[in-house]
Amino acid sequence: MELEIDFIEETNEVQTSQLELVERLLKHAASLEMSEKDDGEVSVIFVSNEAIRELNHSYRGKNEPTDVLSFPMEELGEGEMEIAYAHGTPRMLGDIVISIDKAREQAHEYGHSLERELGFLAVHGFLHLLGYDHMTPEEEQKMFQKQEEILKSYGLER
Repeated sequence: MELEIDFIEETNEVQTSQLELVERLLKHAASLEMSEKDDGEVSVIFVSNEAIRELNHSYRGKNEPTDVLSFPMEELGEGEMEIAYAHGTPRMLGDIVISIDKAREQAHEYGHSLERELGFLAVHGFLHLLGYDHMTPEEEQKMFQKQEEILKSYGLER
């Protein structure tokens, strides 16, 4: 199992060490959550509050910045067909968009490091790409428990 990660850093504020942390953490999460036979590909995009506000407004109808948005490639919309992958082709999981501004604000608010917050947001977004959600209390409990298990097993706790 291999996870290929493309980083797009639009803010020029994310340090190389933070990108490396997110990469290692997502590969760790993939090793726990994906089949050994599956290779995957994901994009992680770091943006400003203004950029994520525009995306949040366009895609969710909420005209405010948020911390992370996920755009799963494998989530089927009405009338869409499932993607068929050729043998050996990595699954295109989708995009994770993280507001570096919001991550900084929340790290301060929660009293932990920016690295911890970036790791949390990356894992949260990644789990959405894999089909986890938090629309019901049961789904939320399952997803948040999974997040904490991944972060703890990696060693990135609060």
